[in-house]
Amino acid sequence: MIDPRPHVRPRALCAAALFVAAAFAGSAALAQDQSAATPADAIFARKTLMDAIGMNMDDITSLIESGKINLDRGHAYADAISIMLMAFPHLFPPSTNQWKPNADRDPATDTFAAPEVWTNFADFYKRAGAASKAAYDASRAENEADFKAKAAELQAGCDGCHAAYMKIDQPSGR
Repeated sequence: MIDPRPHVRPRALCAAALFVAAAFAGSAALAQDQSAATPADAIFARKTLMDAIGMNMDDITSLIESGKINLDRGHAYADAISIMLMAFPHLFPPSTNQWKPNADRDPATDTFAAPEVWTNFADFYKRAGAASKAAYDASRAENEADFKAKAAELQAGCDGCHAAYMKIDQPSGR
């Protein structure tokens, strides 16, 4: 079996480790004082998580476009996406509903989540679950054709959710 770990980007791995360490380090304090978690923290956490999902999806796309799919690597990318998508909707507390049209937003720190995330949270949550399931199915694909089909289903789920719940009104596309 080929070790799927060589694909891990050191920067992404370090960022994920720091995120987890910060989450665990602050868990005792958060158990005592929920106000310690600011909306900016939640927005930063979901942007970080979405960046990691995007990097793994880019890796899946590259595998498929190469014409020679390494299923072990594809399984690892898809499995990571599945796990991250299970956590993703939980990073949208109501206090992070801060999108305003035509605001001058910083792509690194401000939200692009549409207000519809909160007014139709059940659908948002369902979409994240369906995409997680598609990623899980891709992580268990037994052949290249099945992997490609499940990866396409995952991409369609991501695209549909972004179309429904992401607002981008800046000329630069950010």
